[in-house]
Amino acid sequence: MKEIIYSFIYNEVLLKLAIASLAGLVIGLERELKGKPLGLKTCLIVSVTACLLTVVSYESSFLYSKAYSRPMDPGRIPSYVISGIGFLGAGVILRRGNEAISGLTTASLVLASAGIGITIGAGFYIEAFTGVVFIIMGVKVLPYLFERIGPKKLNEKEIKIKLYIEKTTDLTNLLKEIKGKKLGIKRVKVKEESDDIVISCVVTTEKHNYTTDIYYDMKTLIGVIQVEAESLG
Repeated sequence: MKEIIYSFIYNEVLLKLAIASLAGLVIGLERELKGKPLGLKTCLIVSVTACLLTVVSYESSFLYSKAYSRPMDPGRIPSYVISGIGFLGAGVILRRGNEAISGLTTASLVLASAGIGITIGAGFYIEAFTGVVFIIMGVKVLPYLFERIGPKKLNEKEIKIKLYIEKTTDLTNLLKEIKGKKLGIKRVKVKEESDDIVISCVVTTEKHNYTTDIYYDMKTLIGVIQVEAESLG
């Protein structure tokens, strides 16, 4: 009888983690397609970890509390641990000079590691192992699959470009020429300086292309005097 009950509980935990992974995947995919820093991997990790800790807290209240005995709250100390880990995770989130934000996945993995440790400490070994499997799938396997068969935007990277152009150059034709090289272009900013015109923009290209490839492509454009290229990925 106990084996049947435990099997039912385990299957329910597996279902909860699977649904949490799917929910995190959907939300992260939406953010990823819009180019937001909080992407697919981060949302999935946080969703799985939150689900895992909720399961541990709920099951612990039945496992460790007894009627008419010492009152206890098994989730009190773990909640303090998570709060403390939050400060540690915030320390690895960086805002670069190029306005890109990095470290969100690392911060979420710090949170996930704390959650796995709490789960093991509470005695839920199978649940902890299952959580690790879902997290690793979200970090390594799913992004690889989406790069191969997912939306095109997930296989793109952004490069910040600054072009110094001769004043006699037709800027509209120049932008059309960039798009003709199968490159996306957005956030265009045009500024006139004393000797030339400066265009700042973000170019999108496939991930397998190097930043140097884009640099040389920009150098071949008619009227371009100088090029600065910086990867935002």
